[in-house]
Amino acid sequence: MNRIRRDGLLAAGAAGVTVVLWASAFVSIRSAGTSYSPGALALGRLLAGALVLGTLCAVRREGLPPRDAWRGIAVSGVLWFGFYMVALNWGEQRVDAGTAALVVNIGPILIALLASRVLGDAMPPRLVAGMAVSFAGAVAVGLSMSGGGGSSVLGVALCLLAAVAYAAGVVAQKPALGRASALQVTTYGCAVGAVMCLPFAGQLVREVGEAPVGATLNMVYLGVFPTALAFTTWAYALARTSAGRMGATTYAVPALVVVMSWLLLGEVPGVLTLAGGALCLAGVAVSRSRPRAAAPQPEPDSAPQPEPDSAPEPRTTGADASA
Repeated sequence: MNRIRRDGLLAAGAAGVTVVLWASAFVSIRSAGTSYSPGALALGRLLAGALVLGTLCAVRREGLPPRDAWRGIAVSGVLWFGFYMVALNWGEQRVDAGTAALVVNIGPILIALLASRVLGDAMPPRLVAGMAVSFAGAVAVGLSMSGGGGSSVLGVALCLLAAVAYAAGVVAQKPALGRASALQVTTYGCAVGAVMCLPFAGQLVREVGEAPVGATLNMVYLGVFPTALAFTTWAYALARTSAGRMGATTYAVPALVVVMSWLLLGEVPGVLTLAGGALCLAGVAVSRSRPRAAAPQPEPDSAPQPEPDSAPEPRTTGADASA
């Protein structure tokens, strides 16, 4: 197996780990969010993640990222690790899960547009087509999961702001990954997000003492797996592919959330939900596929080759003829 193919398989595997863990985060947020306020939940999650990531960095002796990587790390830390998590937690308390998933799924489209504009990433037809199919699936999932009267203008606006912050954070993170390792970018981005959420420290201390153990364990899980591990595997995969293609991969999340809610929470999905989930997965498959390379055609000869001259027939003498 050549190196390019191996790197592609590793990046695809890392993206798959990210998608599965991010899908599980929706289930954990739903549980922990009943006992923790949005800011406290975000801070607790980020502190747990930063602790795990910082330990890994120390063991691996990663050191500080290069100076020219800090701008992307800081921007992604503020927008994606900090603002996004608080806005999403807050928005999900004011809208139903289907509406939240639908609005946040504008993020991959914004990622592709921003990456094309800022990073010069190409938008091949397969990526555009796959995103269109997946977004249609996300709409179907969102509509099927939406409950009547469960949305508010503020909640929708918060989810929209979360999607914008998510997209901007991913695009800012991409250049930093060319200068620092995935572990460095994730660790210090998580630390920046935790610092941004420090104003919620008082709420976190108070709510830890009041929350049930299950909710606190869900918060720790969010920090260790969907944050520390999943954001690192995301950064690893993002460093090896385009931002638009990685963003399209996250359209698999709604389909996995449907399955996990079915298995873990007993929420039986309807026909429209299952169809939407299938569309999400189909769109991801299309967006990540590559056109088959055309078989090389033999090049025509540049100039016609002259036919070899026929050798002149030898003259025969009478003696030759009688022999």
